[in-house]
Amino acid sequence: MQASSNSPLAATALEFIGKLYEVERLLKEASPEERLRVRQGSSQAIMEAWHQWMILQRSKLTANSAGARALDYSLRRWQGLSRFLHDGAVPIDNNHLENLIRPITLGRNNWLFAGSERAGKRAAAIQSLIQSARLNGLDPYAYLKDVLERLPTHKASAIEELLPHKWRPAATG
Repeated sequence: MQASSNSPLAATALEFIGKLYEVERLLKEASPEERLRVRQGSSQAIMEAWHQWMILQRSKLTANSAGARALDYSLRRWQGLSRFLHDGAVPIDNNHLENLIRPITLGRNNWLFAGSERAGKRAAAIQSLIQSARLNGLDPYAYLKDVLERLPTHKASAIEELLPHKWRPAATG
């Protein structure tokens, strides 16, 4: 809302969010216990102030305005938005997981036009290999290039050696 409308309402909401993330930056290396202790002090106070501000702002807006809809959306989800205050092991957001699934989500519509069910299954297998390579700390391009070059002469009985969690680059020489 802020980027498209220069809304003072959104600007103030972003200030509250910025304060919460400032606390989280300080807690990056903290234990869950320490994170919980600080959150229940600093972050809890910010969240309570933000919640009260949202309720007050909502009372000033007409029902169908964009600001009212945005505030209603957040207020209806307040319990979920504040869940991180009650568990130091719960992250403030789910950005890490969102980033992990982004390539799959972006490609989903493209895969509808894979050409056939068989081609779609192949695309899914390749995406699984790519993501598995990433999760195992590998460069997906280097991994797939090496595997595809070795595959024609690799023994079928030893195919597991080429899976991302067992893979070792071919010896060059």
